[in-house]
Amino acid sequence: RVLFPPTFSVSEIKNKQRRHFMFLRWKQQQRKEKLALKKKRRKEREALGDKAPPKAVPKTIENQRVYDETTVDPNDEEVAFDEATDEFAPYFNRQTVPKILITTSDRPRGRTVRFCEQLATVIPNSHVYYRRGLALKRIIPQCIARDFTDLIVINEDRKIPNGLVLSHLPDGPTAHFRMSSVRLRKEIKRKGKEPTEHVPEVILNNFTTRLGHSIGRMFAALFPHDPQFIGRQVATFHNQRDYIFFRFHRYIFKSEKKVGIQELGPRFTLKLRSLQKGTFDSKFGEYEWIHKRREMDTSRRKFHL
Repeated sequence: RVLFPPTFSVSEIKNKQRRHFMFLRWKQQQRKEKLALKKKRRKEREALGDKAPPKAVPKTIENQRVYDETTVDPNDEEVAFDEATDEFAPYFNRQTVPKILITTSDRPRGRTVRFCEQLATVIPNSHVYYRRGLALKRIIPQCIARDFTDLIVINEDRKIPNGLVLSHLPDGPTAHFRMSSVRLRKEIKRKGKEPTEHVPEVILNNFTTRLGHSIGRMFAALFPHDPQFIGRQVATFHNQRDYIFFRFHRYIFKSEKKVGIQELGPRFTLKLRSLQKGTFDSKFGEYEWIHKRREMDTSRRKFHL
């Protein structure tokens, strides 16, 4: 057993290999002490039985979140009226059927092309078009004329997808996201079989503010109503600390009480950069919200979605 003096510091060791070895030993000792303390507390709780004090709630960034005055109250009549009259109201009133056009930046490379093809298998009634020299402002009127309800543009940098523009047609809004951690199906371990053509279920988690509601409604409007439960496929948009994690799973009933899930892919992470009124207009567009790092990222416990 290694016993370190109270004032011991691994950084004082000059030899690099010895310093690394002693650091691993120190981490191992820390884990053993933590595990022993955990076992001791569990035995004490078992001995006290019903008289045991309640477990302490650990402090996390999420439960210490700074209160946002735009957090939506489910019973707020003003929010209900705004959502009943916004650009997505025809979709939620079942007056329109989603029809999506997925395109790319100019002359995409192989990885971006494969990502678009796999994304089209996740979103029903979506069509992939590879853009070559055609301006985005010229694509939007053609999409409106062909009854497309949404336009998705996948941007890339150094052959890697790094951005996503989502524009709701014909009147907007348009959201711009930074995309990261893209994984195609072949890069996911223990993945399930290829997804079927059934309409998936959609799960939206933690979109609690007015801005978050707008973004959540944009994602919901991509998928048709009335999912086909026989397909057992679920598309999840999980917001955590303003990062939106997308996962696509198939669930499997192992028994009456146990359910297993298989990830189908692709997976990616989005970070909202701006929300613009109307369709895409980089010069004269009016922005509802823009992410400003120096002004908005002053506190780690403040979130906007």
